[in-house]
Amino acid sequence: MRAARLISLLLLLQSRETMTAAELARELEVSERTVYRDVLALHAAGIPVYADRGRAGGYRLVGGYRTRLTGLTRDEAEALFLSGLPGPAGEMGLADAVASAELKVLAALPPSLRDAPARAGQRFHLDVPGWFRESTPPPWLAELARAVWRDRVVELRYRRGEREVERRVEPYGLVLKNAVWYLVGRVGDGMRTYRVDRVVGVDPVDDGTFDRDEGFDLAGYWREQAELFLRGMLRERVTVRLSPAGLRALRWTAEAPFAYDEAVVAAGEPDGQGWVVTRLPVESVPVAYHVLLALGPEVEVLEPPELRARFAEAARRSAALYAGPAAAAPSRPRPGPGQR
Repeated sequence: MRAARLISLLLLLQSRETMTAAELARELEVSERTVYRDVLALHAAGIPVYADRGRAGGYRLVGGYRTRLTGLTRDEAEALFLSGLPGPAGEMGLADAVASAELKVLAALPPSLRDAPARAGQRFHLDVPGWFRESTPPPWLAELARAVWRDRVVELRYRRGEREVERRVEPYGLVLKNAVWYLVGRVGDGMRTYRVDRVVGVDPVDDGTFDRDEGFDLAGYWREQAELFLRGMLRERVTVRLSPAGLRALRWTAEAPFAYDEAVVAAGEPDGQGWVVTRLPVESVPVAYHVLLALGPEVEVLEPPELRARFAEAARRSAALYAGPAAAAPSRPRPGPGQR
């Protein structure tokens, strides 16, 4: 455990010019006293770690010291080559940078771990685009990625319905969700989200850099906005009666995980046959029909009346189809001359 922490401390100092004991303690999640002991241990091992005193002081490596990645375990080395995400990186115009970085890491690995990229590539492959989707990246994705990396303000032209709008955006980050790219950026005093495939133009503002809010959490913002989007979309409620099997299957048919969770919490006590009555969040009555139809006879719609009537009609039609023997399959036409 301590050996791994010492390597982490060394790599932190190698990646940054100077770090205080408080900063190192925060990064390593240890006390400052532990940092002092670890620095002494590195110094005793011959690592040129020195302390600069004063208000702007801290610990630093001297003499251009660099360590080879000899402290990596096999699992860690293979994980490095899984984290590159070559597909999304290539779409952002970073394929060459990722390949170059992998070569440098590979060169720094000891001979016993040089097979790490081959082993990882043989065992794992990330296929990001969804089924039945075009895999071509949005035309302005690479330009937006450059603006995100360089903190460049851009004039964004965006297609909203039938019209085109313009916004001056401070691009904070890009998110890939279900094979769709989204741009998260500050507009005025608030954060906004834009689908990149609806962007029709990007013009960097001359000398237009912005000061990034270092406290902004892109992953946290996205989680919050995604849930707000789903909750805003599922505005309707339907009342249903579910068998035990229907309640279990609802987990896979509900439109969002929180919709299933709300239905479970709202469920009343089971009746003598184990059926429960609950309310389910849905986008609309027509969508609810298709969602609940997948549960077949394991669900009974109670409200609203128009949805119950639609299910009753579907049940009558299904009963008529299955009341008699199966219809004969249509006969195939006999092949003509020369078609055999």
